[in-house]
Amino acid sequence: MALFGRAGSGADAAVQQAAENYGFALFICLAVLTIFRLTANAFANTDLFFDEAQYWFWSRELAFGYYSKPPLIGWIIRGATELCGQGEACIRSPSALIHAGTTLLVFAIGRHLYDARVGFWAGLTYATLPGVSLSSGLISTDAPLLFFVALALFAYLKLRESRSWGWAFLFGAAIGLGFLSKYAMVYFLMCLGVWLVWSRDARAILADLRFYAALAIGAAIFAPNIVWNAQNGFATLSHTADNANWSGSLLHPVETLEFIGGQFGVFGPILFACLLIFCVNWLREPERRARAGEAERLLLAFSMPVLLLMTAQAFLSRAHANWAAFAYVAATVLIVAALLREGWHRLFNASFVLHLGIAILIAGGGVLAGRVTLPGGANPYARVLGWEALAKRAAEKAKAGGFRAIATDKRALAAELHYYLRDEAIPVVAIPGDGRPRDHFELTRPLTAETPRPVLLVSFGDKGPPGSRVLGSETIAAGPSKSRVVYFHALEDAPQ
Repeated sequence: MALFGRAGSGADAAVQQAAENYGFALFICLAVLTIFRLTANAFANTDLFFDEAQYWFWSRELAFGYYSKPPLIGWIIRGATELCGQGEACIRSPSALIHAGTTLLVFAIGRHLYDARVGFWAGLTYATLPGVSLSSGLISTDAPLLFFVALALFAYLKLRESRSWGWAFLFGAAIGLGFLSKYAMVYFLMCLGVWLVWSRDARAILADLRFYAALAIGAAIFAPNIVWNAQNGFATLSHTADNANWSGSLLHPVETLEFIGGQFGVFGPILFACLLIFCVNWLREPERRARAGEAERLLLAFSMPVLLLMTAQAFLSRAHANWAAFAYVAATVLIVAALLREGWHRLFNASFVLHLGIAILIAGGGVLAGRVTLPGGANPYARVLGWEALAKRAAEKAKAGGFRAIATDKRALAAELHYYLRDEAIPVVAIPGDGRPRDHFELTRPLTAETPRPVLLVSFGDKGPPGSRVLGSETIAAGPSKSRVVYFHALEDAPQ
């Protein structure tokens, strides 16, 4: 079987039929899983997390960039809300659909590099990864990023074997749209560079004009976001530097262990352990490296550099568990192929059953969130409960006091108030800090002299800015066992 493509014109009809059967089986399984996720999402009892609310706010004002992220997430939400409304379920629905598309691409990559059997199980494994199950129930930049990572990788594989300019265009478009999804798409270029250095055969593409045309297409698609950043003081670059947080101590072993531990949750405990064992054995055994095929080496090149880089980032400062999500498109195909090749079916089956159970638990948990008290008072959904009630209480307070605007001093509050007060006439603004804006609300909705007075400040702090007067506080439930205390202040001498 051809390494970078299915068998040629002499392919056996039975092999082709098996491939079609595996593809159809995956489609049916994926349809059932996606419908289940969308249904659970529709009945979920959770409010939008403040990042989700912020992305919704972006979708109301389409642009080529936003303070902390490129623009595609806002565009996606806008498309969804134009079709099905402003509710939480509608805003989150694209994630499950996008992950379904990524699953089909993982199948295509596995089939392309190995066979349809590997593609089927790799696709089904990706669809049920714990990180994907969690991501399917919320709206975030990771879903479109992983889709375009998979599309770019598949298009690259097809570009190598085909003389068609269509694959070059798709390859470039996937790179450009990946950058518009999340700047972590830069890891694709990094991994591609590693692969080109590693593989002599791969370097043949450097003599192909279509490769440079694809890069130019990607750059052209991404260019408007660069222009937006230039027009807005490179706000996103500053935010990214803040996220890297290299200004303090550069030794964080505890954070490193937490990051590595988080990967067991994102990729799954069995699969991540298998990935670690695979990599250790690959490094320790020269004969294993010598007999490794190009498919195995390519998948390593498009996964391990990101995991190593993010582990180093965690050691130097911090790294959230999802920052390494890029690696798991290629890593899924790599580990599934290895487990099937070695005949470790029981281990693979145990991992799959575990992931399927986690998928059901995550989807069902959203439906029961805030309605069921867990042993010990545990409340994993506290971060997505109570926000609507808080916003409504703020609106009531503003109307009762005759306030004409609401101000906040936290991004989380600004995002939630904008979303849950979207049908109210009262404007919501952010109190700017010293220096450059710290978030998108300070950048686009700051408290200014033009803000209608009087102003009600909604804050988590009991001390307002100079010239303010505390009006009282409210305790807002965030599920059966958690709550938030919010303070209300009258800004009698509001900052101008």
